[in-house]
Amino acid sequence: MPIPSNYAKPIRTSAKDRAFSQLQRWITDGTLEPGEKLTDAELAEALGVSRTPIREALQLLEMQGLVEMHPGVDTRVKKIEKNDILKLYPTMAVLHGLAAEAAATIIISEQIEQLAAINMQFAKAIEAGQPYQAMEADELFHNMIVDIANNSYLSSFSASLQIHIRRFKYVFLKRPVNATEASVQEHADMLAAFERRDHEAAAAIMKQNLLRPMNELYETIEL
Repeated sequence: MPIPSNYAKPIRTSAKDRAFSQLQRWITDGTLEPGEKLTDAELAEALGVSRTPIREALQLLEMQGLVEMHPGVDTRVKKIEKNDILKLYPTMAVLHGLAAEAAATIIISEQIEQLAAINMQFAKAIEAGQPYQAMEADELFHNMIVDIANNSYLSSFSASLQIHIRRFKYVFLKRPVNATEASVQEHADMLAAFERRDHEAAAAIMKQNLLRPMNELYETIEL
């Protein structure tokens, strides 16, 4: 039988991609600590790959701002500073504010219901004293709004910033910042704005929902 030549071939995960994903996770959760020296031979042995994909993965991580490579000297996990919080969160607030503004004009009732269900999960996790689950639900809520906005550039920049924000929570606090009922209410207010198609209110509430935790996190971290 004739086989088409223009079909989409299955995507295979390369050794570089696997190494990149694992190293990114270890840096984000603090397994590889800020300032720690990275040796490609040791990482290659630990991950069961050759040194080439490790070097390629480290180059990608350097582009993300997670490692610092000094040719002929060493490669280290990039250190993070407390004041970076005051750079990361306002940037994320602007991006997610744009996402909320765009989503308000195109969101459908089924999506609002899905977001409401996620917010309920968020509230239950807070009530049960489950900070990790609360963080995951909160991120899911925000990421869904970013997806609804349907802007690939916004999605890409948001995902990159989220990595660094998560790193703060894991490395400095060893756990996520405890979410508050204020976050749940802000989510609910945002959904009400979506129902009204009020894009300005949705954007303003979204920004507040990120800038308030920024101040709480900044006050909590001690260096």
